[in-house]
Amino acid sequence: MPKIVEILDENEASFVSVTQSFNTTNSMGRLTLNVLLSFAQFEREVTGERIRDKVAASKKKGMWMGGPVPLGYRIEERKLLFEPSEVESVRYIFDRYIELKSVPKMVDDLAAKDFRTRKRVLSSGRVLGGVHIGTGALTLMLQNPIYFGKIRHRGELYDGEHEPIIPQELFDRVQSIFSDNRRDKTLGKKSRNPSLLTGMITDPDGRPMSPTQSKKQSRTYRYYSTRFKPLQNKTSAWHLPAGELEELVIKAVANHLSHGLIWKSEDGTLDKDRIDQYRETAKNLTCSSIVEQRKFLLKCQTKVQVEAKAVKISLSIEKHPDPINISVDAKLVSKGSELRLAVTPDNSSAKHEPDPVLLRLIAQAFAARDYLIDGIASPNISDYSQRHLRNLARLSFLAPDIITAIVRGSQPVNLTGRRLLRAGDLPLDWAGQRTLLGFE
Repeated sequence: MPKIVEILDENEASFVSVTQSFNTTNSMGRLTLNVLLSFAQFEREVTGERIRDKVAASKKKGMWMGGPVPLGYRIEERKLLFEPSEVESVRYIFDRYIELKSVPKMVDDLAAKDFRTRKRVLSSGRVLGGVHIGTGALTLMLQNPIYFGKIRHRGELYDGEHEPIIPQELFDRVQSIFSDNRRDKTLGKKSRNPSLLTGMITDPDGRPMSPTQSKKQSRTYRYYSTRFKPLQNKTSAWHLPAGELEELVIKAVANHLSHGLIWKSEDGTLDKDRIDQYRETAKNLTCSSIVEQRKFLLKCQTKVQVEAKAVKISLSIEKHPDPINISVDAKLVSKGSELRLAVTPDNSSAKHEPDPVLLRLIAQAFAARDYLIDGIASPNISDYSQRHLRNLARLSFLAPDIITAIVRGSQPVNLTGRRLLRAGDLPLDWAGQRTLLGFE
């Protein structure tokens, strides 16, 4: 009503009541209108509170307060009574779920038996139901306390006036299976390719990332990709290699557990027993399965923030007085058409693995030189063009220390195979090569 009056005022019109002697063209009329609106709002709120209190009091007494009638029951005089034709179906569903332990499998089982939901005819004549039960409806049914004689209200359970169809022990077993399934899903036990950092990682722009994957021929490549909200601009997405990130995080956490945690006893001295305990935990962590690693990281409330030049990890160790923050120097390097994570070689928390592309180029370089000078043809070398063979052969004249660094994986993080192969102005003197390629 106040908005209507505002619209009338904007259009230089007034509100005049036919049944009551006031209008909004004078101050008294406006006062009267506001008083009446305030009392009307007060009455609406009081009525709502009384209805909510009545529903709460009735449910605490175990009374049925309306809504869709659960399968296995019918309504008579506002009370739930057994529907004989459906009771056995309800018992079968609960018993069978304990055997299958899976809602999708249960849905298929019921569909194979042509089990259909109850039909309901609306006042308009429209018919609802009569279809195969879906996963959502089945999940709600298996978690409904109505079936063991309870009424739920605001998270609390009260004894119902109706008779239970199943015993509480059976209902509790079903809920236990649901709980185990949720925990297994969180840990990734049922996933073919579980992702260690799901729900923990954010991209350089602070947005959450989700695991994705792509296939090329028979190989599967896993990534963590930016997760966008609906209608959000998707042009600035990040796609980071999952394996490299996961290895970096596990090694960094294990290294900190082994060398970075300081535990003190109540008297202020070092607690060597606890230090040894977490060193053993770190040792086991690096060789555990992804499921066990993820369980540990979740327990520590781990968060991973990827930045342009570092990966920052925060976690909380049980009974440790302070939160733990770890930073690993690592750069996002473009290799081909994708971003790769290159760990700084002198970082002690993660090993810098040799680049297989660079290793292959060095091997091909010497093979190309042998073919061009001595005519010794290695497999596939003779298939290359003369121009490509000459580009490869140039790389065989790299300084020995540069080749050694590539083999060990200690080359500069921005030295990629594409950059090395396309270095057309590569000098022959070793000092110039080190300067050009970033070794000095």
